[in-house]
Amino acid sequence: MANTRLKNSSLAQIGDAFSNEWSAILTDRGAILVLLIAVWIYPFIYSIAYKNNVIRDIPMTVVDLDKTALSRQLIRMIGATPEVGITRHADDFNEAEALFREDANMGIIVIPSGFEQKILKGEQTNVGLYCDAGYFLIYKETLKGTLRATGTLSAGVEIRRTMSGGSTERSALAQRDPISLKSYPLYNPSGAYGSNVMPGLILIILQQTLMVGIGMIGGARREKQKLLVSSERHKTSVILNVLTGRSLAYFSMSLLNLIFTEIVLFEWFGFPNLGSLLDLTILMIPFLFSVIFMGLTVSLLMKRREHSIMMLVFLSPLILFLSGMSWPSTSMPPMLHFAARIFPSTSMIPAFLRIRTMGGTLANVRPEFLFMTGQMLVYGLLTMYSYKLFLHRRSKTIRQPDLS
Repeated sequence: MANTRLKNSSLAQIGDAFSNEWSAILTDRGAILVLLIAVWIYPFIYSIAYKNNVIRDIPMTVVDLDKTALSRQLIRMIGATPEVGITRHADDFNEAEALFREDANMGIIVIPSGFEQKILKGEQTNVGLYCDAGYFLIYKETLKGTLRATGTLSAGVEIRRTMSGGSTERSALAQRDPISLKSYPLYNPSGAYGSNVMPGLILIILQQTLMVGIGMIGGARREKQKLLVSSERHKTSVILNVLTGRSLAYFSMSLLNLIFTEIVLFEWFGFPNLGSLLDLTILMIPFLFSVIFMGLTVSLLMKRREHSIMMLVFLSPLILFLSGMSWPSTSMPPMLHFAARIFPSTSMIPAFLRIRTMGGTLANVRPEFLFMTGQMLVYGLLTMYSYKLFLHRRSKTIRQPDLS
């Protein structure tokens, strides 16, 4: 009978903490904005921005100093590539440079005088390409389109020259390209930037908004002096029950957000979706609880609700960089690579991509899954210890107990 009463009491404490946390969220406009609205709006806006996925028709200016049939053919071939769009023709390089500085184009193509004459003589000639390498995506696409056009023209000239010596077309092709490379882009065949960056970015948005929202609720409680338990209720079991109820509240809310961000959004914008939904759900459990426990621990440092916003501004760029999305984590200094492992997103992003984008299974991400599971346990114990220590230090100044 005593065990039954204890069990019922524990369930009641967990249920009260669960309902109180949901009540705190739903009655706090800032928390609603961060935990429910922002989690939907941010990924949606970013997905719209990356909807085209690839950069096409980059405006370029051509300076044709040769003005021959072959130079005009090359210009048409460059303009026919999907990456480059010939929008301006300039008489000289100075005019083209002025247009570039006015942002009228993103690069300059220069065909030198004597271009056709040198090719007909069998001599080598050059085509100048000037593009802004400060924007790597534009630079890469511009270079790719121009190289494709010049390579095709060069191959055609060489094949015709070989055939004029009596070789067949097949023999000429074999001499021009004795080793043919066949490239098969895996998992992202079109090279779409949105499909590459959005899955990981959504996870970082989930992590950051969850931590900030928990910090806002914690800061609001500190402002109102509305704490967990008082001195006579510092029992570990009570703290554990309350923290369990709060964690489950944030976990259930995160599941609602996951339905939109990981199912609806992926379907709308056609992001890669090859993995099992069950494997992804299992993978999400240690990730979400690690973030929740980390947020609950950090929330003890928030004396005001605004402090969580400051934390977001400070940590978000750092976490985005350390996640390995903008620069491979293996190329980072060991100290930064170690610091990156503090945040659950660092292990979650590569594991998530292996399942969702590459069609892997939970067995393929076993090291990351085990690490996040250990991370969840460590952060859970840290949260428990932090709240117990915090309440012990504050017990002397708190007169009115409040289990919220």
